[in-house]
Amino acid sequence: MSRAPAKKTARPKAQKPKATARRTATKRRSPAKRSRTTKQPERETLINIRGLKMHFPVTEGVFVPRVVAHVKAIDGIDFDIKRGETLGLVGESGCGKTTTGRCILQLEKATAGEIIYDGMNLTELDKKAMRPLRQRIQVIFQDPYSSLNPRMKIGEIISEPMMVHNTEPDQEARDKRVRELLQVCGLNPKFSDRYPHEMSGGQRQRVGIARALSVRPEFIICDEAVSALDVSIQAQVINLLEELRDEFNLTYLFIAHDLSVVRHLCHRVAVMYLGNMVELAECDELYDNPVHPYTQALLNAVPIPDPVVENKRKHQVIKGEIPSPINPPSGCVFHPRCPIAVDGCRKSVPEFREIRPGHWVACSEI
Repeated sequence: MSRAPAKKTARPKAQKPKATARRTATKRRSPAKRSRTTKQPERETLINIRGLKMHFPVTEGVFVPRVVAHVKAIDGIDFDIKRGETLGLVGESGCGKTTTGRCILQLEKATAGEIIYDGMNLTELDKKAMRPLRQRIQVIFQDPYSSLNPRMKIGEIISEPMMVHNTEPDQEARDKRVRELLQVCGLNPKFSDRYPHEMSGGQRQRVGIARALSVRPEFIICDEAVSALDVSIQAQVINLLEELRDEFNLTYLFIAHDLSVVRHLCHRVAVMYLGNMVELAECDELYDNPVHPYTQALLNAVPIPDPVVENKRKHQVIKGEIPSPINPPSGCVFHPRCPIAVDGCRKSVPEFREIRPGHWVACSEI
Protein backbone atom coordinates (compact mmCIF):
# COMPACT_ATOMS: atom_id res chain seq x y z
CA MET A 1 0.00 0.00 0.00
CA SER A 2 1.57 3.26 -1.12
CA ARG A 3 1.84 6.16 1.26
CA ALA A 4 0.70 9.65 0.30
CA PRO A 5 3.63 12.04 -0.06
CA ALA A 6 4.06 14.34 2.88
CA LYS A 7 3.15 17.94 2.27
CA LYS A 8 6.01 20.38 2.28
CA THR A 9 5.58 23.24 4.66
CA ALA A 10 6.89 26.57 3.41
CA ARG A 11 9.51 28.04 5.66
CA PRO A 12 8.85 31.59 6.70
CA LYS A 13 11.22 34.05 5.04
CA ALA A 14 13.70 35.68 7.32
CA GLN A 15 12.75 39.30 7.83
CA LYS A 16 15.41 41.94 7.47
CA PRO A 17 16.12 43.74 10.69
CA LYS A 18 14.57 47.19 10.80
CA ALA A 19 16.92 50.13 10.81
CA THR A 20 17.31 51.73 14.14
CA ALA A 21 16.09 55.24 14.74
CA ARG A 22 19.67 56.43 15.14
CA ARG A 23 20.69 55.01 11.76
CA THR A 24 17.64 56.49 10.08
CA ALA A 25 18.27 59.86 11.64
CA THR A 26 21.89 60.01 10.56
CA LYS A 27 21.26 58.78 7.01
CA ARG A 28 20.50 61.97 5.14
CA ARG A 29 20.82 63.31 1.68
CA SER A 30 23.80 65.39 0.76
CA PRO A 31 23.13 69.13 0.37
CA ALA A 32 23.77 68.84 -3.37
CA LYS A 33 21.06 66.20 -3.87
CA ARG A 34 18.68 67.94 -1.48
CA SER A 35 18.95 71.28 -3.29
CA ARG A 36 18.14 69.68 -6.63
CA THR A 37 15.08 67.81 -5.41
CA THR A 38 13.46 70.38 -3.12
CA LYS A 39 13.05 74.09 -3.61
CA GLN A 40 14.68 76.00 -0.77
CA PRO A 41 12.37 78.61 0.81
CA GLU A 42 13.38 82.26 0.79
CA ARG A 43 15.19 83.04 4.02
CA GLU A 44 15.33 86.26 6.01
CA THR A 45 18.68 88.07 6.02
CA LEU A 46 20.38 87.86 9.44
CA ILE A 47 23.74 89.52 8.69
CA ASN A 48 24.46 92.15 6.07
CA ILE A 49 28.07 93.24 5.52
CA ARG A 50 28.89 96.20 3.27
CA GLY A 51 32.30 97.65 2.44
CA LEU A 52 34.09 95.87 5.30
CA LYS A 53 37.76 96.81 5.66
CA MET A 54 40.33 95.81 8.26
CA HIS A 55 43.76 97.44 7.93
CA PHE A 56 46.34 96.65 10.61
CA PRO A 57 48.95 99.40 11.12
CA VAL A 58 52.65 98.59 10.74
CA THR A 59 54.76 100.74 13.08
CA GLU A 60 58.45 101.33 13.58
CA GLY A 61 60.35 103.01 16.36
CA VAL A 62 60.60 102.13 20.06
CA PHE A 63 60.07 105.32 22.02
CA VAL A 64 58.08 107.24 19.40
CA PRO A 65 56.37 104.63 17.20
CA ARG A 66 54.98 105.84 13.90
CA VAL A 67 52.81 104.15 11.31
CA VAL A 68 54.74 103.38 8.12
CA ALA A 69 52.30 101.05 6.34
CA HIS A 70 49.09 99.03 6.71
CA VAL A 71 48.39 95.31 6.30
CA LYS A 72 45.18 95.21 4.29
CA ALA A 73 43.74 92.00 5.73
CA ILE A 74 40.25 92.85 4.42
CA ASP A 75 39.89 95.45 1.70
CA GLY A 76 36.20 96.08 1.10
CA ILE A 77 33.96 92.99 0.95
CA ASP A 78 30.18 92.71 0.62
CA PHE A 79 28.02 89.70 1.47
CA ASP A 80 25.06 88.64 3.56
CA ILE A 81 24.04 85.55 5.51
CA LYS A 82 20.47 84.28 5.58
CA ARG A 83 18.86 83.05 8.77
CA GLY A 84 19.16 79.27 9.11
CA GLU A 85 21.76 78.81 6.35
CA THR A 86 25.44 77.90 6.34
CA LEU A 87 27.77 80.17 4.39
CA GLY A 88 31.18 78.69 3.61
CA LEU A 89 34.17 81.03 3.47
CA VAL A 90 37.16 79.55 1.63
CA GLY A 91 40.51 80.73 0.30
CA GLU A 92 44.25 80.44 0.81
CA SER A 93 45.90 81.08 4.16
CA GLY A 94 46.17 84.80 4.84
CA CYS A 95 43.31 85.85 2.58
CA GLY A 96 41.28 87.35 5.47
CA LYS A 97 38.79 84.60 6.37
CA THR A 98 39.47 84.51 10.11
CA THR A 99 39.77 88.30 10.28
CA THR A 100 36.29 88.54 8.76
CA GLY A 101 34.92 86.32 11.52
CA ARG A 102 36.74 88.29 14.22
CA CYS A 103 35.30 91.55 12.87
CA ILE A 104 31.78 90.12 13.05
CA LEU A 105 32.46 89.05 16.63
CA GLN A 106 33.84 92.55 17.32
CA LEU A 107 37.10 91.05 18.55
CA GLU A 108 38.64 93.38 15.96
CA LYS A 109 37.27 96.86 15.30
CA ALA A 110 36.84 97.26 11.54
CA THR A 111 38.65 100.12 9.82
CA ALA A 112 35.59 100.88 7.67
CA GLY A 113 32.30 99.38 6.57
CA GLU A 114 29.09 98.17 8.19
CA ILE A 115 28.16 94.91 9.91
CA ILE A 116 24.37 94.88 10.23
CA TYR A 117 23.19 92.08 12.52
CA ASP A 118 19.40 91.76 12.76
CA GLY A 119 19.01 95.49 12.05
CA MET A 120 21.82 96.66 14.39
CA ASN A 121 25.15 98.04 13.19
CA LEU A 122 27.74 96.23 15.31
CA THR A 123 30.53 98.65 14.35
CA GLU A 124 28.74 101.45 16.24
CA LEU A 125 28.31 99.51 19.51
CA ASP A 126 30.66 99.70 22.49
CA LYS A 127 31.56 96.79 24.76
CA LYS A 128 28.60 97.34 27.07
CA ALA A 129 26.11 97.40 24.19
CA MET A 130 27.72 94.31 22.62
CA ARG A 131 27.41 92.22 25.78
CA PRO A 132 23.76 91.12 25.25
CA LEU A 133 24.52 90.32 21.59
CA ARG A 134 27.37 87.99 22.52
CA GLN A 135 24.77 85.61 23.85
CA ARG A 136 23.30 85.41 20.32
CA ILE A 137 26.67 85.20 18.51
CA GLN A 138 29.13 82.47 19.46
CA VAL A 139 32.30 80.96 17.99
CA ILE A 140 33.95 77.55 17.69
CA PHE A 141 37.73 77.97 17.50
CA GLN A 142 40.18 76.03 15.37
CA ASP A 143 42.35 74.54 18.12
CA PRO A 144 40.14 72.64 20.58
CA TYR A 145 42.92 72.48 23.18
CA SER A 146 44.22 76.06 23.37
CA SER A 147 40.65 77.43 23.44
CA LEU A 148 39.82 75.51 26.65
CA ASN A 149 41.13 76.53 30.06
CA PRO A 150 43.37 73.63 31.23
CA ARG A 151 42.74 74.49 34.90
CA MET A 152 38.96 74.20 34.65
CA LYS A 153 36.87 71.06 34.48
CA ILE A 154 34.64 70.46 31.47
CA GLY A 155 31.51 71.21 33.48
CA GLU A 156 32.94 74.55 34.60
CA ILE A 157 33.98 75.46 31.04
CA ILE A 158 30.50 74.83 29.65
CA SER A 159 28.65 76.48 32.54
CA GLU A 160 30.80 79.64 32.65
CA PRO A 161 28.95 81.39 29.76
CA MET A 162 25.64 80.70 31.53
CA MET A 163 26.95 82.51 34.61
CA VAL A 164 28.32 85.44 32.59
CA HIS A 165 25.06 86.00 30.72
CA ASN A 166 22.87 84.89 33.66
CA THR A 167 20.88 82.46 31.50
CA GLU A 168 20.88 79.79 34.23
CA PRO A 169 21.29 81.57 37.62
CA ASP A 170 20.72 78.40 39.65
CA GLN A 171 23.66 75.98 40.10
CA GLU A 172 21.43 72.92 39.87
CA ALA A 173 19.91 74.19 36.60
CA ARG A 174 23.39 74.83 35.20
CA ASP A 175 24.55 71.32 36.07
CA LYS A 176 21.46 69.86 34.40
CA ARG A 177 22.05 72.01 31.31
CA VAL A 178 25.71 70.86 31.16
CA ARG A 179 24.67 67.20 31.23
CA GLU A 180 22.10 67.82 28.48
CA LEU A 181 24.64 69.60 26.27
CA LEU A 182 27.24 66.87 26.69
CA GLN A 183 24.65 64.29 25.71
CA VAL A 184 23.50 66.33 22.70
CA CYS A 185 27.12 66.62 21.52
CA GLY A 186 27.68 62.86 21.81
CA LEU A 187 29.64 62.82 25.08
CA ASN A 188 29.06 61.01 28.34
CA PRO A 189 27.60 63.38 30.97
CA LYS A 190 30.23 62.03 33.39
CA PHE A 191 32.87 63.87 31.34
CA SER A 192 31.87 67.05 33.18
CA ASP A 193 34.33 66.08 35.95
CA ARG A 194 37.27 65.67 33.57
CA TYR A 195 39.94 68.15 32.53
CA PRO A 196 40.64 69.01 28.85
CA HIS A 197 43.97 67.13 28.81
CA GLU A 198 42.12 63.91 29.72
CA MET A 199 40.15 63.96 26.45
CA SER A 200 40.97 63.35 22.79
CA GLY A 201 40.99 66.07 20.13
CA GLY A 202 37.55 65.16 18.83
CA GLN A 203 36.10 65.10 22.34
CA ARG A 204 37.61 68.51 23.12
CA GLN A 205 36.09 69.95 19.96
CA ARG A 206 32.70 68.60 21.02
CA VAL A 207 33.20 70.40 24.33
CA GLY A 208 33.85 73.59 22.37
CA ILE A 209 30.59 73.06 20.48
CA ALA A 210 28.73 72.41 23.75
CA ARG A 211 30.16 75.62 25.22
CA ALA A 212 29.00 77.59 22.17
CA LEU A 213 25.49 76.13 22.52
CA SER A 214 25.28 76.76 26.26
CA VAL A 215 23.74 80.25 25.92
CA ARG A 216 21.33 79.21 23.13
CA PRO A 217 22.83 81.30 20.30
CA GLU A 218 21.33 81.80 16.85
CA PHE A 219 24.56 82.44 14.94
CA ILE A 220 27.86 80.52 15.28
CA ILE A 221 31.16 81.25 13.55
CA CYS A 222 33.05 78.00 12.93
CA ASP A 223 36.66 79.08 12.46
CA GLU A 224 38.43 76.03 10.98
CA ALA A 225 36.42 73.91 13.41
CA VAL A 226 37.55 70.56 11.94
CA SER A 227 40.96 71.38 10.45
CA ALA A 228 42.94 70.06 13.43
CA LEU A 229 41.06 66.74 13.61
CA ASP A 230 41.55 63.35 11.97
CA VAL A 231 39.43 62.52 8.93
CA SER A 232 37.17 60.08 10.80
CA ILE A 233 36.67 62.57 13.64
CA GLN A 234 36.03 65.33 11.10
CA ALA A 235 33.09 63.38 9.69
CA GLN A 236 31.59 62.94 13.17
CA VAL A 237 31.88 66.64 14.02
CA ILE A 238 30.51 67.73 10.63
CA ASN A 239 27.49 65.44 11.03
CA LEU A 240 26.99 66.80 14.55
CA LEU A 241 27.06 70.41 13.29
CA GLU A 242 24.56 69.53 10.59
CA GLU A 243 22.19 67.86 13.07
CA LEU A 244 22.45 70.80 15.50
CA ARG A 245 21.72 73.29 12.72
CA ASP A 246 18.54 71.45 11.77
CA GLU A 247 17.47 70.88 15.38
CA PHE A 248 18.06 74.39 16.77
CA ASN A 249 17.69 76.41 13.52
CA LEU A 250 21.26 77.71 13.78
CA THR A 251 23.08 79.93 11.29
CA TYR A 252 26.74 79.20 10.53
CA LEU A 253 29.65 81.07 9.01
CA PHE A 254 31.86 78.09 8.20
CA ILE A 255 35.51 79.05 7.60
CA ALA A 256 37.53 76.17 6.12
CA HIS A 257 40.20 74.99 3.71
CA ASP A 258 38.72 71.56 2.92
CA LEU A 259 36.44 72.15 -0.06
CA SER A 260 34.83 68.70 0.18
CA VAL A 261 33.71 69.44 3.74
CA VAL A 262 32.36 72.82 2.64
CA ARG A 263 30.32 71.22 -0.13
CA HIS A 264 28.79 68.72 2.29
CA LEU A 265 27.72 71.26 4.91
CA CYS A 266 27.20 74.65 3.26
CA HIS A 267 24.32 76.16 1.31
CA ARG A 268 26.37 78.95 -0.28
CA VAL A 269 30.12 79.45 -0.70
CA ALA A 270 32.19 82.66 -0.83
CA VAL A 271 35.76 82.65 -2.16
CA MET A 272 38.31 85.19 -0.87
CA TYR A 273 41.70 86.18 -2.25
CA LEU A 274 44.08 88.70 -0.67
CA GLY A 275 41.39 90.44 1.39
CA ASN A 276 38.87 90.61 -1.46
CA MET A 277 35.85 88.50 -2.33
CA VAL A 278 36.16 87.12 -5.86
CA GLU A 279 33.11 84.83 -6.15
CA LEU A 280 29.92 83.98 -4.25
CA ALA A 281 27.23 81.49 -5.30
CA GLU A 282 25.04 78.60 -4.27
CA CYS A 283 27.08 75.54 -3.36
CA ASP A 284 26.14 73.41 -6.38
CA GLU A 285 26.43 76.36 -8.76
CA LEU A 286 29.93 77.26 -7.57
CA TYR A 287 31.29 73.71 -7.69
CA ASP A 288 29.68 72.82 -11.03
CA ASN A 289 30.15 76.18 -12.81
CA PRO A 290 33.06 78.18 -11.33
CA VAL A 291 33.74 81.26 -13.44
CA HIS A 292 36.54 83.19 -11.71
CA PRO A 293 40.03 81.90 -12.67
CA TYR A 294 41.06 81.71 -9.01
CA THR A 295 38.00 79.65 -8.06
CA GLN A 296 38.63 77.31 -10.98
CA ALA A 297 42.23 76.79 -9.89
CA LEU A 298 41.19 76.31 -6.27
CA LEU A 299 38.69 73.59 -7.15
CA ASN A 300 41.11 72.01 -9.60
CA ALA A 301 43.61 71.56 -6.77
CA VAL A 302 41.26 69.20 -4.91
CA PRO A 303 42.54 65.63 -5.46
CA ILE A 304 40.20 62.96 -6.85
CA PRO A 305 40.22 59.70 -4.81
CA ASP A 306 40.76 57.60 -7.95
CA PRO A 307 44.40 57.17 -9.03
CA VAL A 308 43.47 56.41 -12.64
CA VAL A 309 41.37 59.55 -13.05
CA GLU A 310 43.78 61.65 -10.99
CA ASN A 311 46.76 60.72 -13.20
CA LYS A 312 44.89 61.47 -16.44
CA ARG A 313 43.36 64.83 -15.57
CA LYS A 314 45.08 68.10 -16.41
CA HIS A 315 46.09 70.23 -13.45
CA GLN A 316 45.69 74.00 -13.55
CA VAL A 317 48.56 75.52 -11.58
CA ILE A 318 48.52 79.20 -10.60
CA LYS A 319 51.84 80.80 -11.47
CA GLY A 320 53.65 83.23 -9.22
CA GLU A 321 53.47 83.98 -5.52
CA ILE A 322 50.74 85.61 -3.45
CA PRO A 323 51.46 89.37 -3.29
CA SER A 324 52.01 91.06 0.06
CA PRO A 325 48.88 92.49 1.72
CA ILE A 326 51.02 95.47 2.75
CA ASN A 327 51.48 96.45 -0.90
CA PRO A 328 48.76 94.69 -2.94
CA PRO A 329 48.72 95.03 -6.74
CA SER A 330 46.79 97.90 -8.30
CA GLY A 331 43.48 97.18 -10.02
CA CYS A 332 42.46 93.55 -9.70
CA VAL A 333 44.59 91.96 -6.97
CA PHE A 334 44.66 88.65 -8.88
CA HIS A 335 45.91 90.07 -12.20
CA PRO A 336 49.65 89.19 -11.67
CA ARG A 337 48.67 85.48 -11.54
CA CYS A 338 45.55 85.48 -13.73
CA PRO A 339 45.72 83.60 -17.07
CA ILE A 340 43.08 85.85 -18.71
CA ALA A 341 44.27 89.23 -17.42
CA VAL A 342 44.35 92.21 -19.81
CA ASP A 343 45.77 95.72 -19.49
CA GLY A 344 42.53 97.03 -17.99
CA CYS A 345 42.85 94.60 -15.07
CA ARG A 346 45.99 96.45 -13.90
CA LYS A 347 44.22 99.81 -13.77
CA SER A 348 40.64 99.35 -12.55
CA VAL A 349 39.20 97.36 -9.65
CA PRO A 350 36.58 94.92 -10.99
CA GLU A 351 33.02 95.34 -9.78
CA PHE A 352 31.53 92.59 -7.65
CA ARG A 353 28.50 91.95 -9.87
CA GLU A 354 25.76 89.38 -10.33
CA ILE A 355 26.18 87.44 -13.59
CA ARG A 356 23.40 84.94 -12.86
CA PRO A 357 20.70 84.86 -10.18
CA GLY A 358 22.58 84.39 -6.91
CA HIS A 359 25.99 84.07 -8.63
CA TRP A 360 28.35 86.99 -7.97
CA VAL A 361 31.85 87.44 -9.33
CA ALA A 362 34.56 90.13 -9.34
CA CYS A 363 36.05 89.91 -12.84
CA SER A 364 35.71 92.28 -15.78
CA GLU A 365 36.56 89.59 -18.37
CA ILE A 366 33.63 87.29 -17.51
